[in-house]
Amino acid sequence: MRYPAEETAEKHRQILEQASALFRERGFSGVSVSEIMKATGLTHGTFYHHFDSKDALIAQSLGDASGKALASMEDAKASTELMQQYIQEYLTTAHRDNCGVGCLMSALGSEVAREPSVRPTFTRHVKAMIEIMAEPFKTAKKRNARRRAIHHMSTMVGAMILARAVDDPALSEEILREARTVLAD
Repeated sequence: MRYPAEETAEKHRQILEQASALFRERGFSGVSVSEIMKATGLTHGTFYHHFDSKDALIAQSLGDASGKALASMEDAKASTELMQQYIQEYLTTAHRDNCGVGCLMSALGSEVAREPSVRPTFTRHVKAMIEIMAEPFKTAKKRNARRRAIHHMSTMVGAMILARAVDDPALSEEILREARTVLAD
């Protein structure tokens, strides 16, 4: 039975959304195609109407998450104040505790390093993030805008990874707080 194109597109979007969240929560190898399809309310067989393989799903879900993340930063690039607000909101316990809907770099960076097929998509995302983060510094006529953007992004992602990895809640909060402080400029 053929479904209308709109319904098929909606199912495809749901699969990408669920896969992205599950991959960010448990890693690429930590979730099966069956689990993703169950989360969308679809059967495992339906998967192959949308994707050739799990690798294809990984690549598309990463690209989809990247597009959404970049779109969410569009407002922040308008000024250093808005970028600072974005940075401060990134370095929160709410973001730390919800990696399924959070930053794909902090959730999947180490996973991507072991998945050569998605490294080009991830690289495009990182380059685009650097450009967006550098933009307010360029307009504020600050020197070395790109260097500053790379420093900020690396500090943010690294702090989030560490805050999620430690089993000491006070240390986790301290890591986030100190990163917020050092990046508040």
